Amino acid sequence: MVSELINANPIVYEKKERRAPRSTLIDVDEYAVEPIDQQEIFDHLRDIKDPEHPYSLEELKVITEDAIEIDDKRNHVTVTFTPTVEHCSMATVIGLCLRVKLMRCLPSRYKVDIRVAPGSHATEAAVNKQLNDKERVAAALENPNLVDMVNECLAPSYEP
Repeated sequence: MVSELINANPIVYEKKERRAPRSTLIDVDEYAVEPIDQQEIFDHLRDIKDPEHPYSLEELKVITEDAIEIDDKRNHVTVTFTPTVEHCSMATVIGLCLRVKLMRCLPSRYKVDIRVAPGSHATEAAVNKQLNDKERVAAALENPNLVDMVNECLAPSYEP
């Protein structure tokens, strides 16, 4: 996907045993509010492919189940991710992939915050600001090249 790798030899971790997620997390009807748990959201995010490597975000430990917080009563989800290197040039793309995936599978009642883990990125504050600014996200999603990259990262892999 990218010709020059910032982290040419990332550490690759074993995947956790999976639980099949619902295809979407949309409520059955407007009155039924089915609770969503941490593992269910993780199961939707775990297979997102890294933009620079042929590995999933789970395999690179960019995303973990413990880094997902849900407040179902307040309809709020926070996802914290950890780039593989402090100067990761793809941090905003990874965050955008996480946001787009959640936009596609969570009920619209949820507010989502995407954050870089504290101390894990050189420009943490700037990345967090970009990822949680509605106008910046909307502008990014108008860029066809960026949308293609996001869609490629979100495309399902056909591994067993």
